[in-house]
Amino acid sequence: MKTSELLPSTSKSEQALLDRLDQRRLPRHVAVIMDGNGRWAQRRHLPRIEGHRRGVAAARETIETCARIGIGALTLYAFSAENWRRPKAEVDFLMRLLREYLRKELPIIHKNNIRLSVIGRAEELPAAVQEDIERGMALTAANSGMRLIVALNYGARTELVDAMNAVLDETRRRATNGELAALRVTEQMISDHLYTAGIPDPDLLIRTSGEQRVSNFLLWQIAYAEIHVTDVLWPDFDRARLLEALIDYQGRERRYGGIKPQSN
Repeated sequence: MKTSELLPSTSKSEQALLDRLDQRRLPRHVAVIMDGNGRWAQRRHLPRIEGHRRGVAAARETIETCARIGIGALTLYAFSAENWRRPKAEVDFLMRLLREYLRKELPIIHKNNIRLSVIGRAEELPAAVQEDIERGMALTAANSGMRLIVALNYGARTELVDAMNAVLDETRRRATNGELAALRVTEQMISDHLYTAGIPDPDLLIRTSGEQRVSNFLLWQIAYAEIHVTDVLWPDFDRARLLEALIDYQGRERRYGGIKPQSN
């Protein structure tokens, strides 16, 4: 099936982008830092919460598009560990919005064979949010389509701390004192204890709103990811912008620290 046949109701401009997309060279895993909801609302003299509501619509379109064209995994940075510093009213609204999204979208996610996962210290989220998350992950656990990973109460530094503590806890359970004293941690050991264990590292990291930073997001996993930065604020990040990011990715030369062989 052609890529253009996977997405219904495309505009002419979107169709032109789809025609340029090589479905054989799609990234296995796309990660997105969804930034700019507050600025989007401010520029329109609207409350910040309206920016968050519009951001949910952008997330919905990104999820649907990635699933339809065959992206294997999509990670969305929804709520960072640092976001607790925001005003309590805004944090409370974000938690309500998350619950609303899960209740409304889970049937659609499940119908589309998408598997939901959550990374971060979910045990620190409100109990009602935890229950909704667990229900959603249980409902979609057997699905074989795209992995949708939502980063909630997530920070890459805390992830690395949690991974190291997990390595130590596992070693203490099964090792003698001498073996524990001689413990040497390897890259594979850390990878195996990250929140994303078993999921391929992102090939493409998308950052909206023009900010030139990774904001404590998947620091270990994005070591060799291609980074696409767009000035577009997240609520305005539509299907065309996503396709442009994928086309940009396909134009990159991925070396993983090596040198491209010279042709004769």
